[in-house]
Amino acid sequence: MPLTGDDEIRKLLKETRTIAMIGASDKPSRPSYGVMAFLQDKGYRVIPVNPTITGERIHGEFVWRDLSQLDVDIDMVDIFRNSEDAGEAVDQAIAAGARSVWMQLGVNDQAAAERAEAAGLEVVMDRCPKIEMPRLGL
Repeated sequence: MPLTGDDEIRKLLKETRTIAMIGASDKPSRPSYGVMAFLQDKGYRVIPVNPTITGERIHGEFVWRDLSQLDVDIDMVDIFRNSEDAGEAVDQAIAAGARSVWMQLGVNDQAAAERAEAAGLEVVMDRCPKIEMPRLGL
């Protein structure tokens, strides 16, 4: 089951240091742009992943095509994709050895969540860390 309890989510956020953001956007009007800046301001390293703007930079970080290109340990994969595409992002997270996946508001894929949990990843679904962190006092 995806994490839903405040203590579980707080613990996950406190233990996370490096986040790969699938679907990061370089457009200031997109939610991922603001969430990435928020997370960076909170001290996280956020690595943007977006095949359509690979090689660009968002908030100072190089944009990668996919998770397989990263040579760092990934604590969390933050998924800014629609629900239909979330499964592919989750499969990349599992293959990359991420510790958790976080599906943003409106992103729901129970089958992908079950695959992630079966592989040992923690899962948060249909939530946003930019909302959860202030609510949890982080």
